[in-house]
Amino acid sequence: MSASTTLPIVFTDLDGTLLDHEDYGVAGAEQALELLRRRKIPLVLCSSKTAAEIAPLRAELGFAHCAAIVENGAGLLPAHAERAEPAAQRERLLRALQELPTDLRIHFSGFSDWSLDTLARATGLDIDAAGRAAQRDYSEPGRWYGDSETLASFTAELARRGVRAQRGGRFLTLGFEADKVDRMLDLLRRHRARHGEDALCIALGDAPNDIAMLRAADVGIIVPNPAHDGIPPLAEEQTGHIRRAQRPGPAGWAESLLLSIDAAAARPGRSNHG
Repeated sequence: MSASTTLPIVFTDLDGTLLDHEDYGVAGAEQALELLRRRKIPLVLCSSKTAAEIAPLRAELGFAHCAAIVENGAGLLPAHAERAEPAAQRERLLRALQELPTDLRIHFSGFSDWSLDTLARATGLDIDAAGRAAQRDYSEPGRWYGDSETLASFTAELARRGVRAQRGGRFLTLGFEADKVDRMLDLLRRHRARHGEDALCIALGDAPNDIAMLRAADVGIIVPNPAHDGIPPLAEEQTGHIRRAQRPGPAGWAESLLLSIDAAAARPGRSNHG
């Protein structure tokens, strides 16, 4: 059975993609969000944000019935839940970070090093929202202040300890070997087991840590974000497998998503994921 014979599933990054990079709002995306709700198309939020941040946002958007991917794929937030799975791993992660040679560690400053006031200034969040961002179970976002050569040594040392460094729209995020794409594929496998068929997978993102997710989807959409360098040209753009939205933020997200949903409904689709 082709993927287009069932409802698509939409996986989306948040900051700089569905949410405006500056004010974290969804202005410009309301029509598309309403269409997803009306057609009962699942919307899976995928972000470096914590479960404490995503749970209320997911409910506000009207998708509490959908699972969400938190902390760059390190955890999965089940439908209607407020705590993610599996068990928290952050203390082990912070120990691995502290074990690094001092000449590498000093160039990275993470959320655990910051006061709530500093975190609020770095993220543009108010104090309450910054508190939710600090409630991390699996990952450590932060900023790198060294050069690119030292960063390569830093990430190599972390990798030897099973820790991955991923560049997002705002921060360099450290976490154990997990990724958004791992959770996305897991949710798609669960869908197939439950319904006996694939769903057309549409994924949207704006930063390098979204690339694997975009490539694994049936349709990948890059949302431009003028606040950072974004995603470099990808080979899949030549085949149309990955496309670029014409506008940044929620407006570009909505416009490109609606076009993809209409195109999928108009012709038989094919699932790339396995």
